[in-house]
Amino acid sequence: SGVAWNESQHCRLLSALVPDQLQLCRRNLEVMPSIVRAARRTQGACQKAFANMRWNCSSIQRAPSFSPDLLKGTRESAFVYALAAAAAAHSIAQACASGQLPHCSCGPGPAEEPAPAFRWGGCGDNLRYGLQLGAAFAGSPLRSRARRTPALRAVNLHNSAVGRQVLSDSLDTKCKCHGVSGSCSVKTCWKGLPNLDEIASDLKSKYLAAIKVTHRLIGARKQLVPKEVGIRPVTEVDLVYLSNSPDYCTPNLHLGSLGTQDRQCNKTSVGSDSCDLLCCGRGYNAYTEEVLERCHCRYHWCCYVVCKKCRRQVERHVCK
Repeated sequence: SGVAWNESQHCRLLSALVPDQLQLCRRNLEVMPSIVRAARRTQGACQKAFANMRWNCSSIQRAPSFSPDLLKGTRESAFVYALAAAAAAHSIAQACASGQLPHCSCGPGPAEEPAPAFRWGGCGDNLRYGLQLGAAFAGSPLRSRARRTPALRAVNLHNSAVGRQVLSDSLDTKCKCHGVSGSCSVKTCWKGLPNLDEIASDLKSKYLAAIKVTHRLIGARKQLVPKEVGIRPVTEVDLVYLSNSPDYCTPNLHLGSLGTQDRQCNKTSVGSDSCDLLCCGRGYNAYTEEVLERCHCRYHWCCYVVCKKCRRQVERHVCK
């Protein structure tokens, strides 16, 4: 975070960059803060999306030194590669619109005619530039043949493309009202991207419906096709994987599983965060914790709220 990114030698601070990425870094130093920001947002969005599941995305903290669960073409690696690709393009697109990058600015105006209730204006996110530069940067390691089988390379490239496609599909119309006393008699609208957490949520749905594939010769070239008979063909918006995931119930460093011991669970839930599912049937321990929270809040005219602070006992449950 303390790097100014104003000298090409700064690119060597990121030791995991492949040669093509080093060249991109040296030619586009001003983009690197957006890339670093994208990496951090990927970590945060992934862990938020999977906070209540057995795999809680904790392994992403070791990036770029991924643990085995993110190196073998699992569902989890499919999600991470897709989210990382989307985050890179997302961060650059928004940096363009906010004036942080000298070689790009607002996204091009929409070709569609505005509705009678609004007019096009503002500064839309430059998705086109974000996709172009984000794909060049995030895709370079995936195209490298080092330590990757053709099948794993094809799966990683496919899932990264899915992430960018989901990002593209998320571009939506955003508006700001103008008028006397907030009457919204005139609306100015532009095309903008949602928060990365929304992209992560969409990709999580695709993670849950991911298709197990094999890399097989179809006609003149190898393609990713469903491993099981009777499964529909893979589309450009399907996440795919090669290897089954561990159950993440018990620690197994060889598989990249940290286990769920001491994870907090929800005794009353019937979802993935329930003590039964999260603790894998091992049971749980209960303890009480004193929490300090705002209470007895009163609104004062005009215009602030005053609250007291109360202590209360809360029952927590953690997996055995």
